[in-house]
Amino acid sequence: MVSQDPKWTHAMQQEIDDLEANHTWELTTLPVDQKTIGAKWLYKIKHKANGEVDKYKARLVDKGYTQREGLDYHETLSPVAKMVSVRTIISVTASKEWDFFSHGCK
Repeated sequence: MVSQDPKWTHAMQQEIDDLEANHTWELTTLPVDQKTIGAKWLYKIKHKANGEVDKYKARLVDKGYTQREGLDYHETLSPVAKMVSVRTIISVTASKEWDFFSHGCK
């Protein structure tokens, strides 16, 4: 079983540590008239260019597809881009001398 393998348990713990370090959520009391939504683990093996295993990646995702807008939620969660992706976009934009506009950033 995946969740019993030390490589995967390490990957899952790393994901939990990262979520906590980024203050992704906060524990709170669930209102009486609300239900929790589930979560599940997604697993992926990342490989190096030569085909060797680079790392085991576990991602904890919610089952948001069970929610109904306006009834179960009023806000949405969006994934965060990796900094290497942001730097790449900025680099290409600068090298092509394109205009760069940022909307919605705080």
